Amino acid sequence: MYKTIAEHHDFIVVDKSAGVNFHDEGDIGSGLFSLVKKQLQSQSKNAELYPVHRLDKMTSGLVIFAKNLACAQSFGQLFNDHDIEKYYLAIADKKPSKKQGLIKGDMAKSRRGMFKLLRTMENPAITQFFSFSIPNKQRLYLLKPHSGKTHQLRVALASIGAPIVGDPLYYSTSQAYRGYLHAFALKFSYLGECFEFISLPNKGELYLNTEVIEQLSAIKKPWQLNWPRL
Repeated sequence: MYKTIAEHHDFIVVDKSAGVNFHDEGDIGSGLFSLVKKQLQSQSKNAELYPVHRLDKMTSGLVIFAKNLACAQSFGQLFNDHDIEKYYLAIADKKPSKKQGLIKGDMAKSRRGMFKLLRTMENPAITQFFSFSIPNKQRLYLLKPHSGKTHQLRVALASIGAPIVGDPLYYSTSQAYRGYLHAFALKFSYLGECFEFISLPNKGELYLNTEVIEQLSAIKKPWQLNWPRL
């Protein structure tokens, strides 16, 4: 379901598995939030937990939870001000309209719970990206969102003709058993201290391909790359 990456006095960072919902799903089972809270309360009966951001059910990777209200408010401000750097990995198997750069535009609700990218720029979703050639004519994407819109990265890649492999909404004909989107790295400052977290994907045959692993080892710290201009 998840593994603990780091635990601070004020927050905890976990690595969520793909296919795990953030919230409880009735008879289907407990969501990530409940599972982490149960773990903390097994250590301390009065432990508290506050969500400060979320990942889609199909997305694996790094999630932060606050352990007290003051920390939750601090993280809320950090996310609101876009002062937390977030980096994601994705894999697509269709030829994109561009191989690196910027994807920008307003987002609007579409059909069946989907969203679409518009040409207007009133309150745009903004995503920088690099892509790398990997086996079987696929591409590995390193994505850096500068906004926090629902389905933003999934819509961004679909908009350039490269929907994420295994995405049940934006690539419904894909036969992959998981969605290949992974919250790869986080960088932020909290109470004057800088924190950096990186978690490589550990499930999904496409992520575990030798050439993909070699490419990821070359990236190391994604914030050190020369990102396309905004």
